[in-house]
Amino acid sequence: MKGFLEDANYSIGLLDEGATLADVIDNCIYEHTHTGKKAFYVGDLGKLVRNNIQWQNVMAPIKPFYPVKCNSTPGVLEILGTLGVGFACSSKSEMALVQDLGISPENIIYTNPCKQASQIKYAAKAGINIMTCDSDIELKKISRNHPDAKLLLHIATEDITAGEEMNMKFGTTLKNCRHLMECAKELGVQIVGVKFHVSGSCKDLQTYIHAISDARCVFDMAEEFGFKMNILDIGGGFTGSELQLEEVNHVIRPLLDVYFPKESGVNVIAEPGCYYVSSAFTLAVNVIAKKTVGYDKLLPSGVEQTRNDDEPVFTYYINDGVYGSFASKLSEKLNTIPEVHKKYKEDEPLFASSLWGPSCDELDQIVENCLLPELSVGDWLIFDNMGSGTLGEQSTFNDYQRPLIYYMMSFSDWDEMQDAGIASDTLMKNFFFVPLCIQLSPEERFSTAA
Repeated sequence: MKGFLEDANYSIGLLDEGATLADVIDNCIYEHTHTGKKAFYVGDLGKLVRNNIQWQNVMAPIKPFYPVKCNSTPGVLEILGTLGVGFACSSKSEMALVQDLGISPENIIYTNPCKQASQIKYAAKAGINIMTCDSDIELKKISRNHPDAKLLLHIATEDITAGEEMNMKFGTTLKNCRHLMECAKELGVQIVGVKFHVSGSCKDLQTYIHAISDARCVFDMAEEFGFKMNILDIGGGFTGSELQLEEVNHVIRPLLDVYFPKESGVNVIAEPGCYYVSSAFTLAVNVIAKKTVGYDKLLPSGVEQTRNDDEPVFTYYINDGVYGSFASKLSEKLNTIPEVHKKYKEDEPLFASSLWGPSCDELDQIVENCLLPELSVGDWLIFDNMGSGTLGEQSTFNDYQRPLIYYMMSFSDWDEMQDAGIASDTLMKNFFFVPLCIQLSPEERFSTAA
């Protein structure tokens, strides 16, 4: 393998012809087995390139603004910035992080629905003008601290799915939009567009139709007040599936062509986060402890026991949990199934198992019930689709340390960037080729490269 290096904490390995991501994982596990068995990620940054090409093929001319909170690792932000993607930031630290990449303020949106006054002032000083708003309290706060702000009214969507309540936590009603426009007119604040968000768990794509229709009503309302609206933000909720992307596009395209045609001058944008990064990252964790438990202890409440009492049931503890890479498990279901790294026979028996993090906290359950071959302490488990919501701010619970990240990209993806003119001279200066010796630890790699 060969790689290019920006600094001592960030390198990207370019995969040789025929090498796969599985080979990288094997090599990293070999290293960690000899140097400490820490959890680690492998990030395929080429996946971001391919996903961006797919977005342009299906969703153009809708411009993506990537939500930084989804995955704020430097490799992701660097590549997406190079691809020309905009950024949706929810905090001062995120805005600063993106600005350090040299991203123009026009390509940054401040999207936090509950903004701190100090952070609004920071946005004003940085020239970040576009921000969202859904209440008169936020509107007054913005007018005091950033009078040059350009606001997107965040409207609520009737996003109802099985087991979920209406998505009214953030976003204002159509009725209240008129009140907000009256307030904005009095305060001298500009309103330049509308934002809505449809959850990725929403199965009814008619929600998009209602939301775009509501947005058109707000645009018409704005004309009465003399506001010149030119931005429609259709939010996130893109899962990463090409099929879902095409289904959403099939539903929204006719309505956008009617309500917001090209000649209207309205720029349609979106906030795909999970779409870009979820499938790009794989997490490897190590089994640090093991217990045998009664089957009735493993079953969810209300579920009848059907297995033989003589069959062992295992509880495994791994070196990462909900206070680290599995933080999203506290609020949603885990969308990935663990894969055992070690080789085992096809006819090897499988046992009911549960997986827990290292904190010894009752909330730190990662997988409630799954079937696995019997594992030993020191064995490795692999979780794919771990790029979204797992690599943001670092927790300090139980001295948790974020797993190391190994960024990878195939030569074909790198060539794709260069052929498309995406790999700028600046990027080429930031990265240079160095050998990556897979027998060395990450720390030794960096010191050797330096």
